[in-house]
Amino acid sequence: MRPIVLVPACTRDFGEHPYHAAQHKYVDAVVLGADCAPMILPSLGASLDLETMLALCDGIMLTGSASNVHPSYYSEEVLDPSLPQDPARDQTTLPLIREAVKRGIPIIAICRGFQEMNVALGGSLHQAVQTVAGKFDHRENPELGMDEQYGDAHNVTLTPGGCLERMLGVPEIPVNSLHGQGVNELAPGLTVEAVAEDGLVEAFSVSTAPGFTLAVQWHPEWRIQHNPYSMKMFGAFGQACREYQQQKQRSGA
Repeated sequence: MRPIVLVPACTRDFGEHPYHAAQHKYVDAVVLGADCAPMILPSLGASLDLETMLALCDGIMLTGSASNVHPSYYSEEVLDPSLPQDPARDQTTLPLIREAVKRGIPIIAICRGFQEMNVALGGSLHQAVQTVAGKFDHRENPELGMDEQYGDAHNVTLTPGGCLERMLGVPEIPVNSLHGQGVNELAPGLTVEAVAEDGLVEAFSVSTAPGFTLAVQWHPEWRIQHNPYSMKMFGAFGQACREYQQQKQRSGA
């Protein structure tokens, strides 16, 4: 049996009805890149049976989203009320991350998921990176087609000797860029794995976690099978999920 990877959903309204939703490309990345079985996790907040879900899964993938983590979680007010929020997702993913890290459950996090991990573990965000002195505008151009929006935007430099550099075997890689927020203060226990040309943190791992953790600000799930670096990242995540699954089986959990 393939390892089960939880994919926390966003909440969305379609017509007059609310839905729990996850984009195809993230679910596909779990299957095509990690060779695992995805399970969409509804954003139920405090109503979620966290213990059951953590016992069931062998890994977690935190997806990107149009919504932002609410800044109250890092003691700030909302800078731009026009930008979308998703309180149900916040209430679901932040405690999920903290518990999963403690238990050594493998995690791969993308864009909003990257930001969620930093906030969940005690860090803060720039709510508008483009307004920060010395930083680039990392947002996509909405007037371009999807292929251009998700095309290579800049390079990131990998930390020498870090887990991502060892995983990919190169000192830098080109990445896409579709985010308006980014790391301000890095949470305690996180290790920088990659930085953009303007010094913005683009990837980190959790040095204090007993299991695999990798969070990236870009979107490796986009056309994953056409990107060898993305396939290596998800391949390493999938292997960590299989090892965690085997560990659970040996312990009788």
